[in-house]
This record gives sequence, structure tokens and C-alpha cells, in this order.
Amino acid sequence: MKTKTLKCLVSTLLTLCTAGISYADKQPPPIAQLTAPADAPNVVLVLLDDVGFGATGRFGGPVSTPALSELADEGLSYNRFHTTAICSPTRASLLTGRDSHTAGVGTVMNVANSYPGYHGILKKETATIAEVLRQQGYSTAAFGKWHLTPDWETSQSGPFDRWPTGVGFEKFYGFMGGETDQFEPTLYNGTTPIMRPDGEPYHLTEDMADQSITWLRNQHSLAPNKPFLLYFAPGATHAPHQAPAEWIERFRGKFDSGWDAMREATFARQQQLGVIPANTQLTPRPAQLPAWDSLSKDEQRVAARMMEVYAGFLAHTDAQIGRLIQSLKDSKQFDNTLFVYIVGDNGGSAEGGLLGSVNYMGELQGLPEPLARKLLRLKDVGGPDSFSNYPAGWAWAMNTPFQWVKQIASHLGATRNPMVLSWPKGINNGGEIRTQFSHVNDLVPTILEAAGIDAPSRVNGVKQLPMDGTSLLYSFNDADAKERHTTQYFEVFGNRAIYHDGWMASAFHGRMPWTAGLGK
Repeated sequence: MKTKTLKCLVSTLLTLCTAGISYADKQPPPIAQLTAPADAPNVVLVLLDDVGFGATGRFGGPVSTPALSELADEGLSYNRFHTTAICSPTRASLLTGRDSHTAGVGTVMNVANSYPGYHGILKKETATIAEVLRQQGYSTAAFGKWHLTPDWETSQSGPFDRWPTGVGFEKFYGFMGGETDQFEPTLYNGTTPIMRPDGEPYHLTEDMADQSITWLRNQHSLAPNKPFLLYFAPGATHAPHQAPAEWIERFRGKFDSGWDAMREATFARQQQLGVIPANTQLTPRPAQLPAWDSLSKDEQRVAARMMEVYAGFLAHTDAQIGRLIQSLKDSKQFDNTLFVYIVGDNGGSAEGGLLGSVNYMGELQGLPEPLARKLLRLKDVGGPDSFSNYPAGWAWAMNTPFQWVKQIASHLGATRNPMVLSWPKGINNGGEIRTQFSHVNDLVPTILEAAGIDAPSRVNGVKQLPMDGTSLLYSFNDADAKERHTTQYFEVFGNRAIYHDGWMASAFHGRMPWTAGLGK
């Protein structure tokens, strides 16, 4: 043991001598640390789930969303922002700045396959914004839904290199799959499965906000000059639609007039607010969706209640985001925070079936629930004893004024989502609308330009593919700037479209989006 210690001491002395350093030096050279560019902004990315263009009050919808409105008043609203039409691909594109197929995630994780672009494995050639910023001196954290790890790698046997903490996020608190119970979630802290915090009442979105605010406070206290990236991705409003009872009750009776009337009312508000052009024409209801008046009174009663639950879920979620915004303002960090609030990873989801589901997983697999059973369980909808999703007609209404719903990548009902962006230090004219074509893959280039960081040619030794997105900084202080993202494709389950210079070509193959693999 003594011989080993002596050898170590000799080796250390030789190293110091070789470097020209001796123990007599009073001030040894400092250890180099990563530091972000001066005044680089903090970044918050909020991504809601399954929310259409016409759901929130700020964009003419029936659900009041004060946090979104506050952010829009201080920042910019983009009314031609686009997603990929379904969950995992949008998230891959958001976090890498590339088209989803280029990143390796052209479809949702649970149906990934061996075809090129559909592996469900994020490519090392398309590093995430979390990894890029982490290597540039940022703190990084993700809270909520992930859904970007192959299903066969989500157990405790690993591997863990494609979990959030393996692709650049130093902190992860959330769930790995496409959805989870909001009252009793399947949770992970890092890569460790955990039980949700004790105590009642409990709701996952509130817990996420608590965890995010705590992380922000700790980060700011320990490293006040270090910028951060926070990715906040709640399960809302993906099924199961679950919310505190008092939030659901706020909307009792608000949807008794049905989805056809709701769509007309939303359209009128959108024109009044200017979030759609004055000469916009409202698209008709697809023949495959029933008219509200064709439903029986009991079917209408069930459908209206399910929409009340959805509305409560969305409003409650917006309130938690409001807490996050207020926390940044309280700590004086908000002014230099690039805060991006994306209202949905795709349009409203029709996966609850034509008449809605108390347990939507059965409906999705072709096992609809009898009306009598729905009526019997109506009091449970939205609570811990349900796993509900609203009828497809409400999804269509929430996508006003566009055609179709989630999964139908050929039409804007699936791909056009509101996006609000705030950065007081970098935006001069708050409250304005931006009409340039934009896509979820534009946000990584936007963040990098705002931070003064070049897109790296290599990350962890791997040569990187070029970005597919275009920075939106050019539009921040120029409402009339010519759009720079002029071509973009969309594809999900064979439904596809391409946008180019104001024109769009679409191909929809008729598979209805409320069944899973049944060809209907």
C-alpha cells in the first residue's frame, strides 16, 4: 500500500513539473468551465398535447387560457405555425430542428418499424437542442411526457442512452409513454421509477409545475449567471381527459349546443380577433362525422359532458403554465427568457371514437362501449375512475376552421397549431400576430440564433446533419418580413402533404383516425 501511494505521488509531481507548475505557485491555473455566450437567453419550451387551432380563447376557442393570453400580449402569436400531425414525430422535430423522418422518428413509438425514417430511434446525427445547449454552458431539464424512447428500451434493463438524460437533459421528471393516468401516473425521476408524491388532492400537471419551479429556483440560486433550457410537456390534453372536479364544473352546460354550433361560434370569434384572415371560409363537416342534431338526447348528454371534462383539463393546464411564468417573473428572469408556448403537438384527437369513450383504449381497438354503460358511468368521467376521450366531433370543432383531425397529415386540422412566443429583451412589439409560414423544426434554429450559438458540425464526435428548420428571429420585429421557410412536407400513416410558396398539395387515403390498425 505504501509503495502504491509513493508511485502516485511521484507520478503527480512529474505531471506538475512537465506542465511547469510547482507546489510553490500560490495561484494554480483555474479549471476551465463551460460558459454560455454573454446575455444568452433562458429558454422555456412548453408543448401541449392534442390541442387544436380553435380550442383556446386566445385563438377564438371556447376555453379561457389566461396564461397563453398574457404571454401573447407580451410577445407574438404565430397563426401559421405547423406540427407533424402526431405526437412523437412532432417532439423529435421540435427537439432536433430536423424533419421527423430525418431524425429517425417518422411515426409514434408504439408502431415504429424497420423502414428508413420510422425506426423510432433518435439519430446521433441529429443531436437534441438539450445536448447542444448543455455543451454550451446551459442547465437543462425536461418535465412531463417524453415518448421518444423505443418501447423496447423503456424498462429498467435499459439501455438508457435514449432516455431524456441520455440525450442532453440533466434532469428528467415525467413519464416515458404516450399517455398516463393524471391521478396515478407512471413516473420516473431520471431513469428511476418512482411513486407519485403522497397526499390528496393530487394531479400530475400540478406536480410537474411544482417540480419545474423548484428546479428553476435551485438552478438560479446555485448558478445565477448560468442560463437554462426547460422543456415542459404535460400530458394534457391527450387522453385520458382527467382534471380536478372544480375545473370541470366551470364548464357545466357550456357545450350543450353541440359541435356544429361551437364551430360556427369559434369561427366568428377567430375572424373578430384577426387570428384568421377576414375572407376565410369555414370548411364543411366531413361526411364521416355525425351532425350534432343526429345524436339522440342521451348521446348528446354524454358528448357534452365529455367536452366539459376536456375544457376543464385544458384550462387547468394553462393555469399551471401561468404559475411557471409567474415564477420566472418573481425571480426577475422572465425578461431574458425565450418562452415558447406551443398549443398542441397536433390537432384535436378523434381517437375517442364517433361517440366518445369512458375508457378510450377499448374504442381505439374497435371495442366501443354501449351507451347504457356510458350513462351509468357519466359521473366518473374526468375523475380517477375513468380513462376518457371525447367524441371525434369535438376534435373536429377544436380544429376550427380547418379540415380533419390528428393523424390526417394531409390537412391543416392535423398540422396547424397556435404558437405564442415571448422574449421581452428581444421583441419590441408585444401583442402582434405573425403570419409567416413556420414549422416546429424552426425552433431549434431560432433558439441557437437567439443565444448566439452556431449549429455544431459535430456533437460527441458525430457529424451532424443540416437543420431543416429556419430561424424565426427575422420575424420578431418585422411583421411584414418575407417568410423564409418556403417548403415543408407532412406525412403520417401514408397521409401526406407538401407546402411550397403558399400552395399546398394533399393526399388523404381514407383511413379514419379513430381506430388502431383496423383499416376503417
